[in-house]
Amino acid sequence: MKPLMRSFKNKSCSPDILACLVDVCKHLLMRDYIAANEAYMEMAIGNAPWPIGVTMVGIHARTGREKIHDKNVAHVLNDETQRKYIQAVKRLMTKAQKYFPGKLSRMVNYERPPM
Repeated sequence: MKPLMRSFKNKSCSPDILACLVDVCKHLLMRDYIAANEAYMEMAIGNAPWPIGVTMVGIHARTGREKIHDKNVAHVLNDETQRKYIQAVKRLMTKAQKYFPGKLSRMVNYERPPM
């Protein structure tokens, strides 16, 4: 998390990752863990039909190639530090759900605590 906090301090965080993190935080504050998980997945793997960012498969251009933008390409694969802090965000989301449970209909993989 230190590289992420350092990028916040230096105001050098990527705007698309920052937007996704803001969405995740908003949903976590409302204890809507399903929506937070969806925002996390969009940040982690994106919406691309090819999450790795492949645009040319062979000698022919893919149909809909122009629809693939930076926002649709996965950020986890960009570099090692981004992958690590994005995984750390997921761990924090899981702990937040455990310590601050919400409605059962808004929780991801809810497990009842042992009695």
